[in-house]
Amino acid sequence: MNLGLCSKTKDIIEPMVKPQWWVNCKEVAKRAITDVKEGNLKIMPKNYEKNWFEFLENIREWCVSRQIWWGHRCPVYLVKIEGVLDKPDNCNNDHWVAAKSMEEGLEKASKKWNVNKDKITLTQDADVLDTWFSSGLLPFSAMGWPDCDSERMKAFFPNDLLETGHDILFFWVARMVFMSYMFTDKLPFHTVYLHPIVRDKEGRKMSKSLGNVIDPLHVIDGISLDDMLNLLKSGNLPDSEVKKVTEEKTKEFPEGITECGADALRFGLLAYLSQGKNINLDINRVIGYKGFCNKIWNATKFSISHLSADFTPVKDLTTLKFQFIDLWILSKLCKTCRNVDKVI
Repeated sequence: MNLGLCSKTKDIIEPMVKPQWWVNCKEVAKRAITDVKEGNLKIMPKNYEKNWFEFLENIREWCVSRQIWWGHRCPVYLVKIEGVLDKPDNCNNDHWVAAKSMEEGLEKASKKWNVNKDKITLTQDADVLDTWFSSGLLPFSAMGWPDCDSERMKAFFPNDLLETGHDILFFWVARMVFMSYMFTDKLPFHTVYLHPIVRDKEGRKMSKSLGNVIDPLHVIDGISLDDMLNLLKSGNLPDSEVKKVTEEKTKEFPEGITECGADALRFGLLAYLSQGKNINLDINRVIGYKGFCNKIWNATKFSISHLSADFTPVKDLTTLKFQFIDLWILSKLCKTCRNVDKVI
């Protein structure tokens, strides 16, 4: 018999059946499918459109309630009415009212049961809304909504481009589209660019519980092995995991991470893009690209040092006489520019 254990406390996880709140998303899903098919919403790379359609064409009701300590409280109230509904059943939908506030809830309950407000007692559900429900409000809630005439809403909503990881295409991107339909009747953006997921060199997802997260600033500025290990000890990893990760870090980075700079990190990540959906990041490769960037830097410094003090670039290249090698280099530059423009 296999028992589920909590990753933090190691307590046995015991499933418990509890009533939940659900939202029917079929109609907004149909609209989201249509917008992608008609080109109103572009998903890049285009092959992820297949994932979008698979998610939304087979969508089920969305469970929006969570039994945790933080988040937006579910805006629903259990109604108790003296002499009419003395023992409300929290599993009976008819015994609940949905409202933006306690005052609005009393108003709704009073009309529904045709009783005076002073006989009604409301209890707000202790559950909170799903994290993705709250996150889905971001495109317009950050711009001053529900004041749709605010300057920020007019300037920044709908937005142009959303850039995010492909693993949350449904969890976050679709939910933002749903929410924007329901509250503004608009798409939140017209283009979604999905980037690969950066994993460790063994292909594992970077996670604080595994201790394999690599801070980009440590690659850019460099960090000693001692400082890396001290950060591990100050985290929330169990002692057994700290010992294991310490051995891995010591073996992989015996001298720590050398300072690579931002350009080498950018170049290293770009070089991985041809591999597919994920980037299995090996810092030693980034260190290698640091050497390449240094060559470019030194070549540029050498070229600039041989230019006169009054040198100004020529804007119209047709006025110059080129050798064959110059024309060859310019042709390569033009071809590269065309390819980049096609991708963008």
